[in-house]
Amino acid sequence: MSRGRSTANLVSRASGVAAALLIAAGALAQPAPPHAKSVEVEGDGATLQGTEPTGPARAAPRDAAGHPDLTGYWKPLREPGKPGGNIGKDLPGFKLPLTPAGEAALKHNRTETIDPEALCILGGIPRHDASGLPFEVLQTPRRIAFLYLYSTHRFIPVDGRKHEPDPEPRFFGNPVGEWQGDTLIIDTVGFKDEKIWLDENADPQSDAMHAVERWTRPDAAHIHLELLVDDKKFYTRPFTFSRTWVLGELGEGLTEYSCAENNVDAKHIGPGPGAIGADGNRGADIPKRLPDNPPPPEFYETPKR
Repeated sequence: MSRGRSTANLVSRASGVAAALLIAAGALAQPAPPHAKSVEVEGDGATLQGTEPTGPARAAPRDAAGHPDLTGYWKPLREPGKPGGNIGKDLPGFKLPLTPAGEAALKHNRTETIDPEALCILGGIPRHDASGLPFEVLQTPRRIAFLYLYSTHRFIPVDGRKHEPDPEPRFFGNPVGEWQGDTLIIDTVGFKDEKIWLDENADPQSDAMHAVERWTRPDAAHIHLELLVDDKKFYTRPFTFSRTWVLGELGEGLTEYSCAENNVDAKHIGPGPGAIGADGNRGADIPKRLPDNPPPPEFYETPKR
């Protein structure tokens, strides 16, 4: 999660198109299995993380075509010993295989650029895959919507189309989806290469990046991702990232969040993600616990002379 941003009101709005998807799918957040629990994030009042449910597992629901229905409000599970928001969490020492150009891009991001999400710029993929925040999925036969807490979304066509020959670069890239058995494959190319970080630690990505996501729903309570990132400009080899989320409780879901309205200290944010500890987590330079809410706008006003 970006520095300088209050998490007290972390919520999202679905666009008009997403609302149409919601109506078409009849898809509100699904009931959680018996005894599903939530973890309240300290000082924020919102239950943003989940824990493993107890009780017997139930089979994943399926749509009319027989595919697993990924619809639901999905909350991240803690992974002991692995850093949050770090796309390299599954690699030895959390080190990504950077090329010399990748090393230079990483240095530039950490010393010359402000975290794009701290400026209310779209985080994109795969950063949202690594995020410590929940998200929502709405599934229809021809398009699947991923809705995020930062008031944004992406739509995945699953109608048989192929990649455009010269797609316009986008923060979320240009995805096409297809079902292979019980797995949703999202193949994405055509990413932006500026004003975007690969993850919260400022790791770089280029316009040559190719991301392949494999989404499964092994049972009613879980959704799982296997991600392959291939970016020959900045990385010497492809690398992988895996993640599991748990279904939210009945009544939970995304609502409205205005990044710009709450981002009162944006002009005071410095470059880079801050110090990154040996555990792979950013924020190692924070000397003490941050306040639950940012100071009022008056706090930042320069005294008149």
